[in-house]
Amino acid sequence: MTLRYRIALVATRSVNAASRQLGRGQGTVAGGRAGIRVDPQLLGHLAAGRSVALVTGTNGKTTTTRLLTVALGAGGAAVVSNETGSNMPPGHVAALVGDRRATLAVLETDEIYLPRVMAATAPVAVVLLNLSRDQLDRTNEVRMVAGRWRAALAAAPHTTVIANADDPLVVWGGGAAAQVLWVSAGMSWQLDATGCPSCDGRITFAPDGGWACAACGLARPPATATLVLGADGGYTGVWADGRRHPITLALPGRFNHANALMAAVAATTYGIDPADALEAMAAVGEVAGRFTVRPVGGVPARLMLAKNPAGWSELLELVGGDDGPIVISINARTADGTDPSWLWDVPFERLVGRVVVATGDRCRDLSVRLKYAGVDHSVHADPTAAVVSAGPGTATAAVDVIGNYTAFNDLLAAKA
Repeated sequence: MTLRYRIALVATRSVNAASRQLGRGQGTVAGGRAGIRVDPQLLGHLAAGRSVALVTGTNGKTTTTRLLTVALGAGGAAVVSNETGSNMPPGHVAALVGDRRATLAVLETDEIYLPRVMAATAPVAVVLLNLSRDQLDRTNEVRMVAGRWRAALAAAPHTTVIANADDPLVVWGGGAAAQVLWVSAGMSWQLDATGCPSCDGRITFAPDGGWACAACGLARPPATATLVLGADGGYTGVWADGRRHPITLALPGRFNHANALMAAVAATTYGIDPADALEAMAAVGEVAGRFTVRPVGGVPARLMLAKNPAGWSELLELVGGDDGPIVISINARTADGTDPSWLWDVPFERLVGRVVVATGDRCRDLSVRLKYAGVDHSVHADPTAAVVSAGPGTATAAVDVIGNYTAFNDLLAAKA
């Protein structure tokens, strides 16, 4: 342990503690930044001797990270993770400093930072969930991101990749890896994957979930495991060798069951049986506040997070069977991406006939979009007032509230 490394550890812990004591944050980023400034190789030093799994993609990273962490810890092993969603190197450093004894680490990783974090941590496993447009001022060119994944994975022959076979961008990005476990996790949002990332041809999607490029032959690979919806509405993971494992989660939605299947397959790279992994995941009731029911201004509210058109499409499908009021909160701060034009790609038309309230910093932009979608709605700039206006809600039928990143966190921190 070099002197620089020791000083970096002290700096990381001290700044994190000060951040928490001063109420300036959760101590999950600031200390990591300070530590890396002292020792630029700090992440690599902290990852040395640990078996690291990285989870990345546009949507589902935080949930899948939580589910995989629980699965790997089911046998009693100590697992460290950045479960609050601080998914860049400072957040990784802060998490690893917090538990120096854990030999297993599951790190949610921003999709742009994957090559850098791979180089520092030499991961045993990398989970690739999906790729679509997110923050338009930062990650609007998803094919470039997939190309960077491809180059990084080609240079990591000892890493096993667990990748979504239904996403052409993921297949191309992950296909250069030496070892890949393909998972048919589904892909309802196809608008960012119509162009072939291999040859610039056109991807054709089949009704059964298959896809292919006629120009170069890039096609959906055979899956190790497939997510199957039963006639009873329940989901099952079906393995290529015939094994079937029911997926029973407290978390709602097809997308969360897909995340669980990805995590279960990833757990097998650590020698954990899928049935045991899925059993451990069943107890997870919320992830970093997502899907929690809490009072906002005295009104019971179910809080949900969606950050981009793909995520909004999934959540609108989830709440589509309800007829209760729904509050939508949109901000466009740095963490959200300052360009909210993605609102025009969200299928808000699904909300026609519902009681809808628009709120957040960009509630006026949202109101214009809802008007063109034919959705009657009211506008309240203050999120708490918006929830109250949509209420009253009940303990068994809370008001659905969906916000993008900072809007969701504002609501999570709002007074009861």
